[in-house]
Amino acid sequence: MSNSFIKPGQTIGIIGGGQLGRMMALAAKEAGFKIAVLEPGDDSPCGQVADIEIKASYDDQAALNQLAEVSDVITYEFENIDYEGLKQLSERAFLPQGAELIRITQNRVLEKETIVQAGVPVAPYAVINEVKDIYDNIERLGYPAVLKTARGGYDGKGQFVIKDVSEVEEASSLLERGECVLEKWIDFDKEISVIITRNMNGEISFFPVGENIHRDNILHETIVPARISNKVKIGAGEAAGKIAEALSLVGTLAVEMFIGVDGEIYINELAPRPHNSGHYTIEACSISQFGQHIRAICNWPLKRVDLLKPAVMVNILGEHQEGVINSLSEHPEWSVHLYGKADPKEKRKMGHITILADDTDAVLEEIEQTGIWG
Repeated sequence: MSNSFIKPGQTIGIIGGGQLGRMMALAAKEAGFKIAVLEPGDDSPCGQVADIEIKASYDDQAALNQLAEVSDVITYEFENIDYEGLKQLSERAFLPQGAELIRITQNRVLEKETIVQAGVPVAPYAVINEVKDIYDNIERLGYPAVLKTARGGYDGKGQFVIKDVSEVEEASSLLERGECVLEKWIDFDKEISVIITRNMNGEISFFPVGENIHRDNILHETIVPARISNKVKIGAGEAAGKIAEALSLVGTLAVEMFIGVDGEIYINELAPRPHNSGHYTIEACSISQFGQHIRAICNWPLKRVDLLKPAVMVNILGEHQEGVINSLSEHPEWSVHLYGKADPKEKRKMGHITILADDTDAVLEEIEQTGIWG
């Protein structure tokens, strides 16, 4: 089965109906694939462009079996999927990414252990199962320290920054959700991400390093190429490569990293799928992260990745959507992607824009001047 070559006209099943699934589906459709999606919600971003919609929860085994029956290959667009259900699915369907990748990346403890075993540094940390564990470790790690739930946190949810000993009890309420990780606070200079793709033949490609700027723990902008030294750029690629090999990766993996003030690299987290910080690749690269992911899971040879032009990607949250739409007539250089979500709630990712630029600083200034992003 590892030699399975999925041809245009066959069906790719996607678990998850969000915007990443939608952009995967659009890339696949360009090559003539059909798309089936499993998603509980109505009118989902991916469902809008799919050929077959299966409306059911992600852990519904009957629905997963139905997806297996209609699909020639299956992938997923997020990691909070039931591992046991996915494992059973992998025994009866072609799931080149496997279930093990999900088991590791949906648990911060396993994820950190795997990264360390791959010989790549993470911020000093301790595994926390009870309040006493926080007190036992926090002096060693120092203040501030960040307590994070081992499972289920994203966009800053499930985290508490402990600034001094008086906040330990309040932070410990996170333990009600289960095991946690206490991490040393890294005084970082930049946040970057490397998106890496690997196919079943072990062929690997890297996208250019993106520099990520967050607001309220949500990605705001990605700047490419990242404004980092060549040494950091090489080190970041090597770190991502070691992790991909350790995971026997198939498909796309985003490796998020902190760069310390002296250029040291710490891995923050992994996402076993295309990633928000890679959206710029649609316009700025010789192939998008979505197109390369589809090639990898279908066991096609990977395309060579070239950065065609520097770029800035900006997220459109609910509170930005109207401003962006009203400004389109003044900004022909904006490539606009809206995800088909009906309700523009505050802080909800509704879309993104990508601007190709010779001068990224000028573009960042222009984005600021619009006033849309505050």
